[in-house]
Amino acid sequence: MRLYLVPSPIGNLGDITYRAVDILQKADVILCEDTRSSLVLLKHYQIQGPVSPYHQHNEHKVLPHLIDQLRDGKTFALLTDAGTPGISDPGFLLVRECIRHNIPVECLPGATAFVPALVQSGIPSNRFVFEGFLPIKKGRQTMLKLLATEERTIILYESPHRLVKTLHELVTFFGADRQAAVCRELTKIFEETNKNTVALLAAHYEKKPTQG
Repeated sequence: MRLYLVPSPIGNLGDITYRAVDILQKADVILCEDTRSSLVLLKHYQIQGPVSPYHQHNEHKVLPHLIDQLRDGKTFALLTDAGTPGISDPGFLLVRECIRHNIPVECLPGATAFVPALVQSGIPSNRFVFEGFLPIKKGRQTMLKLLATEERTIILYESPHRLVKTLHELVTFFGADRQAAVCRELTKIFEETNKNTVALLAAHYEKKPTQG
């Protein structure tokens, strides 16, 4: 009876620990945010355990059933598309419910996108705040106004098609000369870290839209 949170590679399939592979091989059930993405990883490491979908659209519905199985002695491994479960990915609700029912939870160390992005950005990393994705509509401007007063390095996640819009908003709320870094395709062939002012970054990605 145990829930393992297993970080998955954010791009390069080699970025997984021996222990993570061992846990995935031994788990009774592997919970996957996207079974199609996870099966690529599992096939690569010849892991054939049963998989079951667990994502933001079904996590509330399947939660009681999962807890019942765990209490019956099952061992689950939770695997998200990329990175560590619970970091801008499903996982928190299941962990909280496991703790409430005295079910052991163990998070393995491993990949998460914001750590390498921060460290290689050249922006101070001794003090930082991770905000994940900004609200898409409601509360977005309120959050940006709040973050404009933040003195620590701020880490945000953003999708490619909203990147330019977000950079322009950072110009408005943080000032054109605010130093920033855009990190994309981490650990992949076309990995890129582009550091400059937010104004110049916005201009760059307007002319050269990014994918990934």
